[in-house]
Amino acid sequence: MGDGVLSQDEINALLSGGIPDAPAGEPSSGGGGELSEQEIDTIGEVANISMGSAATTLFSLVNQKVEISTPVVSETNWSELASNYDNSCVVVRIGYTKGLDGSNILVLKENDVKVITDLMMGGDGTNTDGEISDLHLSAISEAMNQMMGASATSLSSMLNKMVDISPPTATLTDLAAIDGGEIDEFLKSNFVRIAFKMEIGTLVDSEMMQLYPISLAKEMCDSVLNNMESDSKSTVDDGAFDSPPPAAAPEPAPAQAAPQAPPPQAQPAMDPNMMAGQPMQGQPMMAPPYYAPTPQVNVTPAQFTPFGPGFAAQFAQENIDLILDVPLEVTVELGRTNKTIQDILDFAPGTIIELNKIAGEPIDVLVNGKYVAKGEVVVIEESFGVRITEIIKE
Repeated sequence: MGDGVLSQDEINALLSGGIPDAPAGEPSSGGGGELSEQEIDTIGEVANISMGSAATTLFSLVNQKVEISTPVVSETNWSELASNYDNSCVVVRIGYTKGLDGSNILVLKENDVKVITDLMMGGDGTNTDGEISDLHLSAISEAMNQMMGASATSLSSMLNKMVDISPPTATLTDLAAIDGGEIDEFLKSNFVRIAFKMEIGTLVDSEMMQLYPISLAKEMCDSVLNNMESDSKSTVDDGAFDSPPPAAAPEPAPAQAAPQAPPPQAQPAMDPNMMAGQPMQGQPMMAPPYYAPTPQVNVTPAQFTPFGPGFAAQFAQENIDLILDVPLEVTVELGRTNKTIQDILDFAPGTIIELNKIAGEPIDVLVNGKYVAKGEVVVIEESFGVRITEIIKE
């Protein structure tokens, strides 16, 4: 059904109320395997939350927008998995050391690893030429270590117990050329495959896989469900769902005569003095608002201990000793001149260029481009040399 047209077998299956078989090479998403539909849904929700935390961590490492889509959970085996990958992949193994018993495998495409590691090293993600090196494997191991560490923190919250991982190990692997048992024992039989669509900015639009042993997946499902049942039971025990007792009906009060309202009193006319800030006659004088006096604060300038006369010289000597072995470039300049582009184009073997120094005038000595001394040219055996004749003082 990949081209949008149903085959006759699929039409017959639909008419008979059945479900057409999955295409070859695509594992089934549940039903008839070792995991129930509820367990598959639970694993998908756990993976969705934990990988969301991992995506946030990856964003901080590559400084690019990272989106990891809702996972697709299925049961598969190594031969079915390897048949869908023609090129080499990077396989990262992460073991659980606390809270869970087992390990999980992350499978990333080779080009995705190159993009991620280039971004981690400060590149723009386009330097993907060449083979995967130990540097790439080391960088992706560190990225997966931080990502799965964040994922383990989310798992700890969902499972209500501490979950910790071992340092990841990354290898470049041709899935079709090896047996899954060479990577981990649980890959010899059926296992859980969780596929994520991963997007990193505009550089990566690919798929990442996470592989679990079925026993570990069931353990996570049981922990999540037990944790949910415990929370629900504690909520009921606390009376959150108890109905409040019905309120007693109030007894009718004896009939009484309705009280008569007092007659309205005439409001006093506004005194013009009140408008001018004076109290009306017969009204008490309002006291002015009270403001607490601002306390006086003694402010004195900061005092610093003066340095002794030899303080600067002492530390200057210690600091200069640290850089005495730093190499500097010494350049000897015989002279300079200016030429037009036409003059430069007319250069040929035998052309004489007149400089701005006269014969016998001292030459300039520069250190890292800074003019520091004058000297004269000497010959030392078969090499030229310079004898310093004057030190330039600023």
